[in-house]
Amino acid sequence: MLRLLLVLALVICLLGISSSQAQQSNFTDSAIDGNSKPLRIAVAANFTPVLKALLKDFIQQTGIKSQIISGASGAIFLQIKHGAPFDIFLSADSRRPKELEQAGYAVKDSRKTYAIGQLALYSSSMSVEGNALDQVSIEQLSIELLALNQLGQPPARFAIANPDIAPYGKAAKEALIHLGLWQSYQSRLIKGINIGQTFAQLRSKAVTTGIVANSQLVLNNLTGVIIPSSYHQPIEQQLIIIRTSKEQVNAQKLSDFLLSPQSQKKIVSYGYAQAEQVNNVNNKLSELAAR
Repeated sequence: MLRLLLVLALVICLLGISSSQAQQSNFTDSAIDGNSKPLRIAVAANFTPVLKALLKDFIQQTGIKSQIISGASGAIFLQIKHGAPFDIFLSADSRRPKELEQAGYAVKDSRKTYAIGQLALYSSSMSVEGNALDQVSIEQLSIELLALNQLGQPPARFAIANPDIAPYGKAAKEALIHLGLWQSYQSRLIKGINIGQTFAQLRSKAVTTGIVANSQLVLNNLTGVIIPSSYHQPIEQQLIIIRTSKEQVNAQKLSDFLLSPQSQKKIVSYGYAQAEQVNNVNNKLSELAAR
């Protein structure tokens, strides 16, 4: 009898193990077959609000769900190098995507320029008409030159993004160096982790004057002064598709969507520049400065 009870117990135990393994296998298969995983988009802080607006059309057109991870391009760059499970990276510069491509982290030929950023000088006490480059006249350009000359009188505190990790901060530093003002401003700088934090400081008036992304002003219906692109290296914002991503097909669809004429037109309307616009305005500024 004791032997029979032991045999029965062993059979029940084996049946329980088999049932548990079958449930685990079914769950795993369901997770693999389902298309529930969102496209993980790592995006620079300056472009995050624009991306959120554009994704509404993208989801309608493709049905692809997405998850946005926003931050400083430098921080995201390091996360990717340490294995962060992103599918696509929208940087605020071209250097980091290029480095990731060269190091084998990007899908071949996926590196593309999706936007050209613009810097803008903003002050809560400044009143300057017009943000859009395509509406800037010679008279307005003269006003902009006068406003930029105000940088020659450094305020007690001045906000920029961290030049070491944020491309817009790096460009802001280059602009101040171009104007011969970097040494005067260094002790007065309030550095944000990214351009989003810098804009938040200015919007809350914790700091009254600083350099932000022009797109932030456009999106929030604020006025500022566009800093000529000739004062700094081009803010060529590039994207790459991550080589280890399992969502490369959907990532490519997003890349194609962002580079489409319709999306590019919308991106420019949010305060980014076209290469031709930047060149035309810089030529006009050079002519005015020479007079």
